[in-house]
Amino acid sequence: MRSQLMAIATASPPFELRTEDVIAEATRIFAGRHRDFERMMPVFANTGIRRRQSVRPYDWFRQDQGWPERTEAYIEGATDLFRKAATEALDRSDMEAGEIDTIITVSSTGVSTPSIEARVMHEMGFHRNVSRVPVFGLGCAGGATGFSLAARLAQAPASNVLLVVIELCTLAFRPDEMTKSNIIATALFGDGAAACILSGKKKDGLGAIEFTGEHSWPDTLDIMGWRMDPQGFGAIFSQRIPEFVTQELRAAADGFLNRNGLTVDDIDQYVFHPGGAKVITALEQVFHLDQGALEIERQVLAEHGNMSAPTMLFVLKEALKKPFTGRRFMSALGPGFTSSFATMVS
Repeated sequence: MRSQLMAIATASPPFELRTEDVIAEATRIFAGRHRDFERMMPVFANTGIRRRQSVRPYDWFRQDQGWPERTEAYIEGATDLFRKAATEALDRSDMEAGEIDTIITVSSTGVSTPSIEARVMHEMGFHRNVSRVPVFGLGCAGGATGFSLAARLAQAPASNVLLVVIELCTLAFRPDEMTKSNIIATALFGDGAAACILSGKKKDGLGAIEFTGEHSWPDTLDIMGWRMDPQGFGAIFSQRIPEFVTQELRAAADGFLNRNGLTVDDIDQYVFHPGGAKVITALEQVFHLDQGALEIERQVLAEHGNMSAPTMLFVLKEALKKPFTGRRFMSALGPGFTSSFATMVS
């Protein structure tokens, strides 16, 4: 029996970063220190983002923060968002924490040992025998890849799987780093979490996960990722991502669909990770979608920014609010450079 998506929930941290305020803060920090900053200013206005959320207020980012401070903020923020997202997902599924067989925690924006789920599992009532699968390094693809992994684990043997995807991208802000990647990251990224419950035991969920897969391209490690130094993470974020999407993604998606006996003609709705405004436009072009077809992606980007891995699941949650019968195609790109795919039938 195919695994079923039983519930999906999202959680956002308390501090709002409005784009006009971010521009003012970035100007104060970077103007006069980065010779190209004034030329790059339009990137803030062109992101399509109105607001984002953060686990820390502006005052925190104005101070020098090293690994210890960033890690402390990550653990505190991630555990709080884990509780919120997981609790809502359990409530929506009418399941108790003790019914969960496996917890998958996906996050690439901080390091915690013990991992985040271990810090909260007993207080939340999860069974002592629950299996834990913490996953690091997937970046923006983490929502789609985690979803696919959860579906496979729920299917064989039949079990209940809780997936929690948490990214606190703002904690990687580097006022000391005068690079284009850092400025682009400052314009795009926010914090958030999403949780899903998938089951191979239950029926009549929100949809049955049909097929999952991935595609990785050689010689692309420089497109996206982290560079580590004594201060923390530094963003590796290529400006050629929209061009890469235009040139490479469609063939990879067609290959995934064809291997499973499908074509794009069998897809009734697309659910993408909206990496940025230019990426959304590129996705509409390569899949020959009407302009505005990815309005949910634009809406999520506008209200939350690019939260990395959880963002695709925010899009899926919004898509599930409307009556729908058919097949959804889900995809997200991340470091590797890799695209994750899944189809779900409702």
